Amino acid sequence: MMLDENIKKSDIASTATDDGRFTNPVIFADVPDVDVIRVDDAYYMTSTTMHLSPGCPVMKSYDLVNWEIVNYVYDTLDDSDSFTLKNGQNAYGKGSWASTLRYHDGMFYVGFLSYTTGKSYIYYTTDIENGKWDRYEFNESFHDMSLLFDDDGRVYMVYGGKQIWMVELESDCSAIKEGTKRVIVENASLTEEGLGGEGAHMYKINGYYYLFLITWPENGRRTQLCYRSEQIDGPYEMKIVLDDNMGFANAGVAQGGILEASDGKWYAMLFQDHGAVGRTPVLMPVEWEDNWPVLGIDNKAPLEMEIPFPGFEKKGVVTDDEFIQSQITRSYHTLSSDNPEKQYNGSNLGLEWQWNHNPDNRYWSLTEREGYLRLRTGSLSTRLTDARNTLTQRTFGPVCSGYVSLDTTNMQDGDVAGLGALAELYGFVGVKMESGKKQLVMVRSMGEQDREAETVDIDQDVVYLKIDFDFRNAADKAYFYYSLDGENWTRIGDRLSMQYYGTHFMGYRFALFNYSTQTTGGYVDFDWFRVDDEITDLTAAV
Repeated sequence: MMLDENIKKSDIASTATDDGRFTNPVIFADVPDVDVIRVDDAYYMTSTTMHLSPGCPVMKSYDLVNWEIVNYVYDTLDDSDSFTLKNGQNAYGKGSWASTLRYHDGMFYVGFLSYTTGKSYIYYTTDIENGKWDRYEFNESFHDMSLLFDDDGRVYMVYGGKQIWMVELESDCSAIKEGTKRVIVENASLTEEGLGGEGAHMYKINGYYYLFLITWPENGRRTQLCYRSEQIDGPYEMKIVLDDNMGFANAGVAQGGILEASDGKWYAMLFQDHGAVGRTPVLMPVEWEDNWPVLGIDNKAPLEMEIPFPGFEKKGVVTDDEFIQSQITRSYHTLSSDNPEKQYNGSNLGLEWQWNHNPDNRYWSLTEREGYLRLRTGSLSTRLTDARNTLTQRTFGPVCSGYVSLDTTNMQDGDVAGLGALAELYGFVGVKMESGKKQLVMVRSMGEQDREAETVDIDQDVVYLKIDFDFRNAADKAYFYYSLDGENWTRIGDRLSMQYYGTHFMGYRFALFNYSTQTTGGYVDFDWFRVDDEITDLTAAV
C-alpha cells in the first residue's frame, strides 16, 4: 500500500536522469536569487526565502545538479510584529532578499538586504555547514549587493538598481569606509522604460572586473548583461551575454553568476520565472572569447545536458517526513532573547522545512507524541495567511503531490487544520470543528476573503489529505483530495488556478497548519508527510 512506505525520498525533486544527464531547470522548484561558490570540490549556494524561518538556506552539491540543504544562515532575522504575524502585520514578499555568498581566507560571508527592517546584513562563519554565524548590521539599503575580495586585500560591495553603486568595506566586512561611495555604472539598462540593471554579481578574473546584472527592457524579457572593466570604478563596457527563455512563456533566463569548477571549466547558474512553482535555477556552461563570457550552448540555455561530474547520489531540496526527531542540528544566527516564544523546545525538524514567518516554539513539538508533529493553537487567526506555526516545504515541477495523515482527536470548536497550497491565492483541504462536529472542508482564497467550496461531514478522527500540483506547460493548477482509509481518494472542492504574485514573491508551498478562530489550546497530530512526482489523474489534470 502506498501509504506504508518508510523510505525517505530525499531525491524526489532531483532533475538528474539515469543516463548521466539532467534537465533544466536544474532545480524545478522555487530557489531564486542564487549565488554559487566552490570550495575545493564542493559547491555551495544560497537563495532567497524572504519571510520564512529559518532563512537564507545554504545548499551543497558535488556535481552542480544534485543539491541538498545543509544549513541556514539565521533562524530569526528580526522579531518585530511583521515577522511574528502580530497586530495585523506581516513580512510577505520582504524579509531577506537576494544574497551574496563569498569565501575568503577561511571565512564564509553571506550578505543581503531586508526590506522589512530597512537594514543590510553581512553574516560570517568559518563553518558554512554547521555554524556558528555572526553578523554585521548596516543602517542602509544595499539592494542586491555583491561582495568582491580583490587581489590587493581590499573589499568592495557593489549594489543598486539601474544606477550601480560601489563602496569599500573594512577588510573584515564590519563597516563601510568613509568617502568610498560612488557610482560605477550610471545607467545599467537596455531601454529607458522597464527594469533597470540589478541583481549584481561581481568578479575579478584574469585582470578584468566583471559585473553581471539582469535587466528587463520594455517589450522584452529578462536579459543577462555583463559589464567589464580593467579598473573597478570603470569605465565599463557592456555585452548581452544571454537572451533566452528556453521556450517558456517569454520568461528570460537571467540573474545569477558564474564559477570555475574543479576541472577548470566554467558554468553559470541563473534563474527563470516559472509561473506558480516559483523562480527556478538554470545551469549552463560558459566559454570565454576575447575575455568575454559566452553563456549557454549556441547562446541558448540548454534544456538538458550532461551532469558536469557524474556518479554522485541524487539529492533534492524537498523530502517526505515521518516526523521522527531529526539528529541533524545546526547553529544558525539567532537573536538573544528571553521571550518564551523563542526558547528551544527540544524538537529538531529536517532542514527541508521552513515556518511561514517566525514560529512560536511553545506550540509545536516532535516530542510530545513520538513520531508525530503536534501543532497546538496558541493565538487566534482569521485565515491561513495570518496563522502562526504553519510549516512549509517547496512544491516542485513538472508535477508533484503531497499528502498527510492527520489526527484531529483534540481539536476544539473554531479550529481549522490541514494541508495547504500556500501563496497569496491559496487553497487548502482540511478539517474544521464547529459545535462539537467535524467536517472535511476545501477552502480557496478569493483575495481578501475565503470561499468554502465544499464540506463533508465525518465521524472519525484520523483523515488523509492530499494536494496535486500540475505545473506542466504553465497549467498551474492544484487539485484537492481526502481519504478516510488511506487508500481510496475522493476529490473535494474547486480546482485552484494558482498565480504567482509579487506580494508574496514566492512559489507555492506545501503547508501543514492548525489555527483557531475561537479559543486556543486545541491541537492536531500529523503522523507523516509524503511527496510524489506523480499526480492522481494525469488526464484530468491537464
